[in-house]
This record gives sequence, structure tokens and C-alpha cells, in this order.
Amino acid sequence: MLKIAKKFVTDEANKKVAVQIDIKAFNKIEEILENYGLVKLMQETADSESLDLSQAQNYYRELKKS
Repeated sequence: MLKIAKKFVTDEANKKVAVQIDIKAFNKIEEILENYGLVKLMQETADSESLDLSQAQNYYRELKKS
């Protein structure tokens, strides 16, 4: 498990309202979330029909036009 050093920000009533983490931890969390999202997307589309190379190139050309 990723160890995260946290600093809590409190309001006037000493209620926790935010958390600060160092940029290295933030970048690691962001990477983990992106990888998780990519895996989920890959799982969801595993049964979808694939495009061959020329179909994919045409598809991306059309995307660039719009």
C-alpha cells in the first residue's frame, strides 16, 4: 500500500476541510487512477470489434477533420 504523508487544513472551528500531500505522492496517485481507468476501459471493450490498421487510420483521419 502506498504510504502518504498528509497535512490537514482546518477551518476556524478546527474542522478538517482539506488535505495537502506532496507532489510525488499526488503524481503516483494520479498514475494509479489513470492505469485503473485504462484497465477498466480495456475490460469493457474486450468483446468489441477491432479495427484493422487501415480502418483505424481512416477513423483517426476523420477525427482530425472534425
